[in-house]
Amino acid sequence: MLIVAAILAIFVYGVIAAMLGTLMPTFTFLSMEQKGTVALAQAIGLIIASISVGPLIDNKGKKTGLVLGLAMIAAALWALPSAGSYVPLLCLLLFLGLGGGIIVTAANALVSDIGAERRGSVLNFLNLFFGLGGLATPAISANIVGGDLTKLCYLAAGLATVTLVVHIATKMPPPSGERGFRFSEAGDVLGRPALYLLSLFLFLYVAAEVGVWNWLASYLIGQGIPEPRALNILSFGFALGLLVGRVAVSPVLMKVRAATVTLGAAVLMAITTYLMLQYNDPTIAWVAVFCAGLAMAPVFPTTLAMVGDAFPKGTATAMGIVITCGWVGLAVSSPLIGGLAGAGSANLKTALLVLPAASVLMIGVNLVLRPMLKK
Repeated sequence: MLIVAAILAIFVYGVIAAMLGTLMPTFTFLSMEQKGTVALAQAIGLIIASISVGPLIDNKGKKTGLVLGLAMIAAALWALPSAGSYVPLLCLLLFLGLGGGIIVTAANALVSDIGAERRGSVLNFLNLFFGLGGLATPAISANIVGGDLTKLCYLAAGLATVTLVVHIATKMPPPSGERGFRFSEAGDVLGRPALYLLSLFLFLYVAAEVGVWNWLASYLIGQGIPEPRALNILSFGFALGLLVGRVAVSPVLMKVRAATVTLGAAVLMAITTYLMLQYNDPTIAWVAVFCAGLAMAPVFPTTLAMVGDAFPKGTATAMGIVITCGWVGLAVSSPLIGGLAGAGSANLKTALLVLPAASVLMIGVNLVLRPMLKK
């Protein structure tokens, strides 16, 4: 039941992670800069939650965090269809980010404890359900509800509410004194350079991944691809690539070092994110986007596995810090892309070169980090 509960939570997060990018083309009352600011509001919520929830989870238990985060997500989704202007939308996306940041940290910390001996494989298995949730949102929007914001939000809200009930009913282990965070041990976490390099690595990765989630559909529509087709490329291209990649990489991580897997992923990300911006034919675009999803698939969960291995004490706190830096990447990339794109979508292709640039920087960070993880 612990695994099922964690899977449901990560699936819900996958659903809301793809929500903004799926709905972005329908926000015709927003400029490109305002769309970037709305994404920033969600990122700020993720940052606040992730940096603050780690010590709470370490000392009060994962269930506290999961129930709190799911309640916030459900409330935001039920209210989202009534947000018909810029400011209410900004506030609800901030609240949605707060809930998302809490459940990502709590669910990954829970499964990291359960599967400590095969942490990389187990976390990749868990996070393939993030890809499944991300696949579901644009696919349902394009093929079932016809882009209806209200129906899509209410479906997601119902899912979050059911998941909340499951977590309330699921018995979870109390916080372990051995693994719980103590302020006397803060120096052991904060004093190690590996923490900051892992944080920078995830910062760059999330900047690239969320750039795809939030802007790919808008970019493809600007290239003349119909909206339903663009959403299906996001769903059955990028999200499916994430899902398939995480299934494929789990057995690989039993034999290959996590640092090596993430280095290879960064190299492939640089190539595929560049290529997906070079074609406006829907079929070729789908292939490139699918390959980009495959390349990105192992990075987030495998980075968290490296954090869990490097910080056996205060695990949730260390994960919270690293994940927070990932959300800072979201906060930087979406407004940056929106600002570079300007008032319309004509410059969006140039703005999206931020994605391969971030991938190239990931390669350099990984090469510096590798000797520290060996120690």
